[in-house]
Amino acid sequence: MAFEFPASFRFADSHEYANADGELVRVGISAFAVDQLGDIVFVDLPQVGDSLDKGATFGSVESVKAVEDMYAPVAGEVVQRNEAVLASPEELQNDPHGEGWLLVLRPSDPSQLEALMDASTYGTKVNAS
Repeated sequence: MAFEFPASFRFADSHEYANADGELVRVGISAFAVDQLGDIVFVDLPQVGDSLDKGATFGSVESVKAVEDMYAPVAGEVVQRNEAVLASPEELQNDPHGEGWLLVLRPSDPSQLEALMDASTYGTKVNAS
């Protein structure tokens, strides 16, 4: 199956995305990652106000197949988390690039976004696997 990724998104090797929205960055996991996980049954996210380091674990997603850690694509402070996904993890499966977002961060260094893959590069990587 070939996946489509929003052109404005940036992606980490570990399949998290970052989407700049003004001074904030919306973070989630890609449709490819969601597809690999299968049926998602639980999501664990940090609290609002927590500080994340780039590349550090910020939570986990549990499916019927596995539990996978998620890694912060950029450093920053958690200003919002998606309570709807925590209450209904299937929301993540239904629309990972839209309503299934996970966190909103206030990045400590917005230039870290430039080190992530653009949607075309990421798409080429995952669609070849």
